Amino acid sequence: MTQILPLALPGTLVDHHRIDLTALYSTGWGIHTYDVAGTPNGEVYALYGVYRHTYGVADDEQDPAKAGFGYRIITRYSANGEVLASALFRSDGAGEPSAVVDGNDMSLCVLPDGVLAISTRPDNTTLVAPDLSRVLAAYDSKDRRPFGEFAPGDAFATSISVTPSGRLLCTVAEYGVWRYGNLLTNIVGVADGALTAHSKPVIKALAALDPAPAHHSGIDSRAHATYRGAPIGLANRPRPALTELVADEDPLSGWDDSRLGRPVALADDLFVVPVYAKTFRGGSRGRPFVFALVDDRGEMTGRLHGLHEWRDSPFTGFNFNLAADPNHGHAFHLNRYGLYAWNKAGVLRAKLATDTKAFKPLTHFTLAACSPDGDLLLVHTKQHLILRVPAPDDLTVLAAAVEEALRAYARQRTALKKEWEPVNWHWTLTSAPVYRL
Repeated sequence: MTQILPLALPGTLVDHHRIDLTALYSTGWGIHTYDVAGTPNGEVYALYGVYRHTYGVADDEQDPAKAGFGYRIITRYSANGEVLASALFRSDGAGEPSAVVDGNDMSLCVLPDGVLAISTRPDNTTLVAPDLSRVLAAYDSKDRRPFGEFAPGDAFATSISVTPSGRLLCTVAEYGVWRYGNLLTNIVGVADGALTAHSKPVIKALAALDPAPAHHSGIDSRAHATYRGAPIGLANRPRPALTELVADEDPLSGWDDSRLGRPVALADDLFVVPVYAKTFRGGSRGRPFVFALVDDRGEMTGRLHGLHEWRDSPFTGFNFNLAADPNHGHAFHLNRYGLYAWNKAGVLRAKLATDTKAFKPLTHFTLAACSPDGDLLLVHTKQHLILRVPAPDDLTVLAAAVEEALRAYARQRTALKKEWEPVNWHWTLTSAPVYRL
């Protein structure tokens, strides 16, 4: 069933900071969506943030109506679209300290036991109760910085996804990737045990991006992430690296400074690992990218075929997300030029081009995830709504399903506006509980 869900701001937060919902984002405030995740029972969680930068206002300004701020918000929706609860925490280091470990590249995952995992780079993972009422545990890596004393923390993963049987598909950051003096995502691995508030499983590395991150020492070993039975670090990581396997595809500039995207599971033992070449300030359309198929032995068995580096470039607008429905063996990607769908063999089975009238509205959406039952979860970047698209078992009728969902979106949006009365597409939540984490 097609469904739309509002990415709402808690009314108490709007009132406390006197947020002007009519103001343009160019005045220094805005809303950004990080991730969306579904549960087997049809519920949905959304992770997004709101910030305000105040120019010309003192950093120690105490009046919340004038001071800048940054918050992350998690909202939980029932299977029928009702907002059940929200939780928020500071992301700017100000105010009441948060139990959630903050960081970059924030992502969301619902673990097999229903616990919510919030992960950020580098390898910080916070476990939150399903009802959003409290933090259960936090694995904090204590980010290493150049020229400073470093005391290793208790790290886990930069991102987590769950396979049908409950395996955890993870990424891990390493120091010195492409000779940078910080930690960047470099390892893809699988953990077969449960991640709980009391214990974490070992992540077995399958693939690496940079084959030899620079300036490693003993403190850079990841004891909970292993390759061939030994901790990741120093010279121990999978070889050949993904960039070595695809090195002949861009012989002029190579794959130095490339980035590893968040992998998705096509099956319990098959994963799609996106790799993107270096981006440039003057424009990156046409730069190479690979959606590699990697099995659980670490072998690159193929790729998702059918995308042209220029005509289908994800670098336009930086739309790099992939989503997968492992129960049917389908992978999806949405960028400015179309919605693409592949089967398990990596064959492109559908392309819904956005230069056609029917699918032009897709240019306003980003692909967030697939729900466990295979529905596509899209986020409207300006209207702050999640669109749930029932994806068919047969990809040859995907076009009809998406076209109907876009029509339903327009109808349901009108009804939701009458119910919520948003201001400039900003939705305010007043009825559900709001927790501070």
